[in-house]
Amino acid sequence: MRQNQDYSLETLAVRAGQERSQFNEHSEALYLTSSFVFTSAAQAAARFSGEDEGNVYSRFTNPTVTAFQDRLAALEGAEACVATASGMSAILSLVMALCSSGDHIVASTGLFGATQQLLGTLMPRFGIQTSFVSQTDAAAWGASTRPQTRLFFLETPSNPLTEIADIAALVAIAHAQGVLVVVDNCFCTPILQRPLDLGADLVVHSATKFLDGQGRVLGGAVAGPRRLTDEVFKFLRTAGPTLSAFNAWVLLKGLETLQIRLQAQSARALQLAQWLESHPRVARVHYPGLPSHPQFELAQRQQSSGGAIVSFVVKGARAEAWKVVDSCRLLSITANLGDTKTTLTHPASTTHGRITPEQRAAAGITENLLRVAVGLEAVVDLQNDLESGLSSI
Repeated sequence: MRQNQDYSLETLAVRAGQERSQFNEHSEALYLTSSFVFTSAAQAAARFSGEDEGNVYSRFTNPTVTAFQDRLAALEGAEACVATASGMSAILSLVMALCSSGDHIVASTGLFGATQQLLGTLMPRFGIQTSFVSQTDAAAWGASTRPQTRLFFLETPSNPLTEIADIAALVAIAHAQGVLVVVDNCFCTPILQRPLDLGADLVVHSATKFLDGQGRVLGGAVAGPRRLTDEVFKFLRTAGPTLSAFNAWVLLKGLETLQIRLQAQSARALQLAQWLESHPRVARVHYPGLPSHPQFELAQRQQSSGGAIVSFVVKGARAEAWKVVDSCRLLSITANLGDTKTTLTHPASTTHGRITPEQRAAAGITENLLRVAVGLEAVVDLQNDLESGLSSI
């Protein structure tokens, strides 16, 4: 079963993309091979030229990777998907495939720190400029568009403030001017949000996060119409930011439990957010599932739940935030997210530490902000662990 949209997301997450070999295996096969053998010189030539479909070399064709691509495409409602070595390599591949020197991108100020570095610092070396605007100010996106604008790039919810962009509104602005809309769907995954259904042109994933779900491997993906993903594939074939077959196999196993994990983690995140919002040592909580969130109503329409990421501002400055982090004994102090184990990070000095202070200020990344990526532990244990630090500041 490949991309049969008659099935529900739960079924697609478990079944889509698998093609059994002659051994009729039940679990997806893991093809650990660098190359593939041809029956003749003519077949080899046809495979290399693309006249004959089939596997050639694992830098750009591998059956296990193809199974992951097809499954994720089915979940996103996409025509095709290209898998990459990491989430950042997915973004790099997309930009290099679709943009040329002289092109322009409009992107959110709330992007992940490495994405800001890529678009704002590295891409100008290749003549690709980016204007950063507010995630939630649709008019600013339109005002920043130029004749050379090729892409709108947004991440919703944003990392780590969980700001919600109105995807449909930005699509209307972009498409009126011939601009493509790319949505980083890392926080929600297709289980909680399907940007393509809202008109977006492409979806980007760091599969390292929720798609794997257990902090085991790196991976990335770009999904959308074949006319666009084919361009990304051409870049990957030559440049080689390739997803390994082993990582693809692990990610396939992660997708099988994606829905039940995200539903459970989102429920825990809401409980934790409600507790934090009532805590006397917490100044503010950022979580789309709380009525206090500025885009709560939009999140209710655009997402099926608030997700598993909660960020909060402690009363004080960096010293107080670090005291909370250092007091935790259960939460893992690491920048990864989407794991079954809850993680805690101080964004200003880690995930967003390489961008400028001005960029952090524009993105709302203050020194007393902490981000919790909620896992599957009991909420009471997470509360008790955080309380040990909060009560001491």
